[in-house]
Amino acid sequence: MATFLYKLGRLAFRRRHFVVLIWVALLTLAGVGAASAPAAGTTSFSIPGTEAQKAFDLLEQRFPGASADGATGRIVFKAPEGEKMTDADNKATVAKTVKALGDGSEVVSVTDPYTTNAVSKDGTVAYTSVRYDVPGMELADSTRDALEAAGESARDTGLTVDVGGDALEAGAEMGATGEIIGLALAAVVLVVTLGSLVAAGLPLLTAIIGVGIGVSTITALANALDLGDTTSTLALMIGLAVGIDYALFIVSRYRAELAEGRGREEAAGRATGTAGSAVVFAGLTVVIALAGLAVVNVPMLTKMGLAAAGTVVVAVLIALTMIPAMLGYAGGKIRPANEKRKNKAKAKVEDKVAGSPGKPSRPNMGTRWASFVIRRPAAVLLLGVVGLGVIAVPATQLELGLPDDGSQPTSTTQRRAYDLLSEGFGPGFNGPLMIVVDAEKSDDPTAAFTSVADGIKGLKDVVTVTPPAPNKAGDTATITVIPDSKPSSTQTEDLVHAIRGQSADIKADTDAEVLVTGTTAMNIDFSQKLNDALVPYLALVVGLAFLLLIVVFRSILVPLKAALGFLLSVLAALGAVVAVFQWGWLAGLIGVEETGPIMSMMPIFMVGVVFGLAMDYEVFLVTRMREAYVHGESPSQAVVTGFRHSARVVVAAAIIMMAVFGGFIGASDSMIKMIGFGLAIAVFFDAFVVRMAIVPAVLALLGKKAWWLPRWLDRALPNVDVEGEGLRALDDSRPKGPADEDRELIPA
Repeated sequence: MATFLYKLGRLAFRRRHFVVLIWVALLTLAGVGAASAPAAGTTSFSIPGTEAQKAFDLLEQRFPGASADGATGRIVFKAPEGEKMTDADNKATVAKTVKALGDGSEVVSVTDPYTTNAVSKDGTVAYTSVRYDVPGMELADSTRDALEAAGESARDTGLTVDVGGDALEAGAEMGATGEIIGLALAAVVLVVTLGSLVAAGLPLLTAIIGVGIGVSTITALANALDLGDTTSTLALMIGLAVGIDYALFIVSRYRAELAEGRGREEAAGRATGTAGSAVVFAGLTVVIALAGLAVVNVPMLTKMGLAAAGTVVVAVLIALTMIPAMLGYAGGKIRPANEKRKNKAKAKVEDKVAGSPGKPSRPNMGTRWASFVIRRPAAVLLLGVVGLGVIAVPATQLELGLPDDGSQPTSTTQRRAYDLLSEGFGPGFNGPLMIVVDAEKSDDPTAAFTSVADGIKGLKDVVTVTPPAPNKAGDTATITVIPDSKPSSTQTEDLVHAIRGQSADIKADTDAEVLVTGTTAMNIDFSQKLNDALVPYLALVVGLAFLLLIVVFRSILVPLKAALGFLLSVLAALGAVVAVFQWGWLAGLIGVEETGPIMSMMPIFMVGVVFGLAMDYEVFLVTRMREAYVHGESPSQAVVTGFRHSARVVVAAAIIMMAVFGGFIGASDSMIKMIGFGLAIAVFFDAFVVRMAIVPAVLALLGKKAWWLPRWLDRALPNVDVEGEGLRALDDSRPKGPADEDRELIPA
């Protein structure tokens, strides 16, 4: 592989005009496609194989036109002090609001609180519900504006009025200010690491082009493939981070090759052949982790993972082709690595020759750190493992759920409407359960409906059970159940399981099937499905990556160590997420106004993304150690050599990723904020604790055993040549100059 990529890098360097033209043309094509594509709504939220989804599908069949998955808006009214909602003026205001809401083209129904018993017992709170024929994020802006305007008009009469429901859902705001700050910090790190504005600009430029192609392509295909806004946000987040990092590694290796005295075209080829090989395998691990989300069998997650994986593929291809081409344009503006250090060392030698004693050249920070770890490997390993273990402790109290209006900041009208409903009717009104009774095979459907309703009334934590509402055929009915607890509570989850626990007895007695659905039940089923899929997903992703790393490192213990280190970092990151978003520790620092359960998809999503990124650092750092070991250095010296050449770049790459992910913490959407924080803290733990401390400590303790591989397996595995042995053979085959003994020695 190294030889092929070497030739590709040299070709891109020579044909740089052609290569850049191709990528600019692709960016233009994707941009035009995105601009001309029809606007896309939200991706349809379905969870195949769950009871809640089965009930939704049944409702679509038996209640045609009912729009079971349609958005719901809710306007909550509260009378001023000393008044009641049953007063004549207040009733007139509510009636005017109901009439205004019913005029919308997407409205299916509007309820009158005075005929549907939607007035609190003390008469101070009332609410009206609006059902639409499309999901929340597919609503027209005019419809959402009309809902908010109706609430504002009622508020002008002196009532306290707030609007809630999923009808107010909109695309997640990207937190542009935070992203700009993140990119600015990444630029500063690149300048410090690479030593010039031109060298620092290349990774930023190529990463932006790659992300532009990926996100524009997603936007162009969003309507056709049913992709939501969150899909492009994830692709932007991952693509930007890996795009900068992959380019950084190749540019850094290019400067190192220049420092060895090679010409610019040769250095570009060498950098692409060596660092490019690591980029390919690092990218493969990220793609495996993201594409592996398909095993969860949730279409939304599958699409998000595949779209982000496609953006990573684009980032790898750009790093292998456009970076060598841009290096050709940069010419002498990118200088060899450590040029200033070497000039200082040369000056010291000249001073010494002239009679000045001077000072010996000091090893770089990576060399000093690796030497320190090798001298005390057991202590460093123990400290790193125990430290991450302590931080991971909160993960044992992990509570999963999906965000609702109760998790919104208190400054939002959705949260105020949620609190008003809880105040007037109880917290369960914010998350009613819908019971679907399929009595198609029953001899007496009406009796079956009544039996189900009576059975639910006797359960714990039930406040209200509405009478059964059958369809026109009379073979299916819906029953609304109001729990006594809030939607995200364990009591409500227990109630859902209790109702489902009765279904077997009811079916045996009446031949009717009972299904529980609604937003609350859907969230419970979604969380359970993700929990059930976590272990198979982890086994698939870690297993495939383990096999891939065996091929790369030609070792058993090094990939095993990489996988165990990843588990430590991801558990510690989950612990930090729980401490901040669930317990509220330091929540104010990142703008978390409301604590609550952790988003259901967070653990499995973090496992996938963090595993791919963690393997990036493993590949970039350890391949340089492997290269030194293969070329004859002792195991300990190979660790030092790997850190001398790669530690600075890996640290810079980690800081850049943290900056990019941290930029998303400023997003208003709680899901994006949590993902940004989780990925940023996970990168910190993995790069600075696992890869920088635990990895060299383990390799120092293992010695030569770290690179052991059974002979039969060594013969069976393909030789991918990540270390560049083929390039060394290429050197040996070239004509050589005069031998050292034939050269004339000149006294200095």
